[in-house]
Amino acid sequence: MTTETTETESVEAAEAAVPPLVLAEIEALAVEQLSPSFVRVTFGAPELAEFGVDGLYYDQRIKLIFPNAAGVLPTFEGADESWFMSWMEIPEEERGSMRTYTVRAVEGSGADTRIVVDFVLHEDGGHSGPGSRWASSAAAGQRLVTLAPRRGVPFGGIEFVPGDAKTLLLVGDETAVPAVSSILEDLPDGTAGTAFLEVPASADVLDIRCPDGMEVVWLPRDGAPLGERVHAAVLAHLGSATAALDVADDEIDPDLWETPTYSSSGEEIAEAAVAVGHDLDGLYAWIAGESGVVTGLRRHLVKELGVDRRQVAFMGYWREGVAMRS
Repeated sequence: MTTETTETESVEAAEAAVPPLVLAEIEALAVEQLSPSFVRVTFGAPELAEFGVDGLYYDQRIKLIFPNAAGVLPTFEGADESWFMSWMEIPEEERGSMRTYTVRAVEGSGADTRIVVDFVLHEDGGHSGPGSRWASSAAAGQRLVTLAPRRGVPFGGIEFVPGDAKTLLLVGDETAVPAVSSILEDLPDGTAGTAFLEVPASADVLDIRCPDGMEVVWLPRDGAPLGERVHAAVLAHLGSATAALDVADDEIDPDLWETPTYSSSGEEIAEAAVAVGHDLDGLYAWIAGESGVVTGLRRHLVKELGVDRRQVAFMGYWREGVAMRS
């Protein structure tokens, strides 16, 4: 065996030993209550030096693993490619809970890289998941586990792909506010469009940077039914006749995830003609939040207005009254 061969094999072995993602414990370094419904946590860890994506973050998703019922965080030291299946075989009350969150911001670099995550404290405590419960009492020094992109390795988790769209339509409830905020901050000045954000109360209206050309419309519910205000505002914005949000339970896919390249229902993504009377050519719509509300807006844009499926991304982040699993 030659020295050259030995060195090559050593390099290949070292590369194979590097996992394709960042799987590490992260520590809460700062906790800030932004409003009654939003808590911002800044996380750090030496392993985040390897965190990153090629390009802008937009609505980049990561996974967070929360402590189990006894408050114990699982350890993944020495984990190999089979770690996830092994972890999932453990009862949830023992293994802890995994949930999906948007990277609100990334600060610093190298070993000083920080990930900022905005958590939502849900109105109905009975429906709060592990993330909301954890965030409600979060303090500096507490730890979670993250599953996040490693720089230079494809990871996915970004659905905002507007291409050469002329106009943007961004729609979300409180669970999508962090993603929309991140998208807005990454857009260049001159981008045209409107963002509609429905939040629980007037006190939840946040100060976010918005590029020239984009308008942000905040829609506090202040006691109104979930989705009512944002549904009406979006229809009015599209020049449609006002129609109540009326979606039957059997219409709602709790795993709703429809993008220009993927359909959770298996529906073929085919071109549809834009309906006469609606100048929506060049529009790109990104809509996320409660699955029933998103379903109603999807039906209106795709089925009633005939918007090309390749111009839209619809994501059900949660389902009212149902605990999400990941």
